[in-house]
Amino acid sequence: MEQLVSAPHASHETWAGELRATLALAFPLVLTNLSQIALATTDVIMMGWLGPDTLAAGALGVNLNFAFLIFGIGLITATSPLVAIELGAHRHAVREVRRTVHQGFRVAVTVAIPVWCILWNAEWILGWLGQKPELAHDAARYLHTFQWQFLPFLIYIVLRNFIAALERPLAGLWISVAGIVVNATLVYVLMFGKLGLPALGLPGAGISTTVTNIIMACGLAGIIATDRRFRRYHLFGRLWEADWPRYREIWKIGLPIAFTMAFEVTVFNAAVFLMGVLGADSLAAHSIAIQIASVAFMVPLGLGNAATVRVGLAYGGADVAGVRRAGWSAFVIALTYACCTCFAIIVFGRNLVGLFLDLSVPANAPVIELAVAFVFIAGIFQLADAGQAVSSGMLRGLGDTRVPMLIAAFGYWCVGLPLGAALGFLTPLAGRGIWIGLATGLATVAVLMTLRWALRDRLGLTRPNAELGVSAPIHAVT
Repeated sequence: MEQLVSAPHASHETWAGELRATLALAFPLVLTNLSQIALATTDVIMMGWLGPDTLAAGALGVNLNFAFLIFGIGLITATSPLVAIELGAHRHAVREVRRTVHQGFRVAVTVAIPVWCILWNAEWILGWLGQKPELAHDAARYLHTFQWQFLPFLIYIVLRNFIAALERPLAGLWISVAGIVVNATLVYVLMFGKLGLPALGLPGAGISTTVTNIIMACGLAGIIATDRRFRRYHLFGRLWEADWPRYREIWKIGLPIAFTMAFEVTVFNAAVFLMGVLGADSLAAHSIAIQIASVAFMVPLGLGNAATVRVGLAYGGADVAGVRRAGWSAFVIALTYACCTCFAIIVFGRNLVGLFLDLSVPANAPVIELAVAFVFIAGIFQLADAGQAVSSGMLRGLGDTRVPMLIAAFGYWCVGLPLGAALGFLTPLAGRGIWIGLATGLATVAVLMTLRWALRDRLGLTRPNAELGVSAPIHAVT
C-alpha cells in the first residue's frame, strides 16, 4: 500500500529538489558538528603532546563526561522535531515554538545539576570501574574544571536546534568556528603555561573548554536576540514562567532519544574502560581511534539532524510523499559519504594517527601500532555508523523514539558489548576484538533502524498524531 500526499504544495516537490534542500540544511549543520568535535579533538591532540599517560587520563575524563553529555543532548534533541512539526503544520507559529525552546532550557538546567554532582566524584567512579589510581586521579582533576561546560553546551544545543528547525543554521556554524579558535588558544596558553601564566596541564584544558562553551552559548543567544529573522520569537522573554505540559512533553519524547544516544555512546565508553583494563597503551590507542571515528561521524550526525527537520516539516504538513523523499534523500547522501570515508580511513590510517603521536619516536610505537589497527576497523564500520545515525534521525522526524531506543539497547548492549568483551578477553585479539564487537553492534542497529523506516507506513508511523501537533488528514489508496 502506498500512501498519497494530501498537502497542496507537495506535487511540486521532486527528488532533486529534496536532495538540494537536504544538502542546503545539512551542510552548515555538518560543519557545526565538525567544529564542535574539533573542540574535543584540540584538547586530545594537545594532551598527546604531554605524553601517553596524560592522553590516557584525559581520555578517561572526556569519555566519562561524554556519557552524561550525550544523555543531556538526547533529552533536548526533542526540541528539534517538536519545533519542526509545529512549523510544518503552522508555518508562522511563534508561541508554540517559544514554549518548546523555553522548556528546553528548563530541561537542560534540570539535568545539569545532578550531573555536576556525579562528575565531582569522578575519581571514586573511575576507581570503582577498575581504572588505575593515578589515571583516575588525573582524570578527576581534569573533570573538576571541565564538567562546568555541561549546562552552557546544552543551552547552545537548544538554540542551535531552534535555528536549524527554521532552516537557518549558519549562525550556529559561525559561532562554532569562532569557538575552535578561542578554545585552541586558551588550551595552549593554560595547559602549557604561555604568556607568563602557570602550566596547568589537564585542568587548564578543562577551564579553556568551559569558558569557550559559555562564550558560544552567549554568542548564539546574542545573534538570535538581535537578528530580525529570529527576533519575532522573543525567545528570551519571560523565561521564568513554567509550562509544565510542554516540559513533560519534552521529557516524554526526549528520554527515548536520550537513551538511544546514550546506549551507543556508553557502549563506546564501556570499551574505554575495558581498554583501561588491558593497559595504558590500549587505552591511549583507543582514544586516538575513537577521536578519528568521531570526526567522521559528525557528517552523518548532521545529516540525521537535517533529516529530522525535513521529515518533521513534511510530517507536520501531512505530506507523506515528502516524508519519503526527505528520509531517503538523507540516507543516500549519508551512505555515499560513508563509502568515501571508509576508503580514506583505511588508506590513510597511519597518517591520521600521526596527527596525535609523533610516528618517529620509538617510545610511541606500541600505541601507534594498536591505534592503526583500531582505525582500520573504524574505517570498515563507516557504512553501519552512517546508516544508524541517519535512520534514527529520520524516525525522530516522525516522533518515533521508543522502539528505536529498544533497538539501540539490543544492538549495542546485547550484541556489541558482549561480543567485544568476549573477543577482547577470551581470544588473542585483545583490543581488536573489542572494536570488532563495536562494529557488529553498529551494523545490527543500522539494519533494524532502516528496516523500521522502510516499514513506516505499514507500522502506522505516518498517521496523524495529535500529541505531536499533526492533525491534517493523510489519505491512502491501494
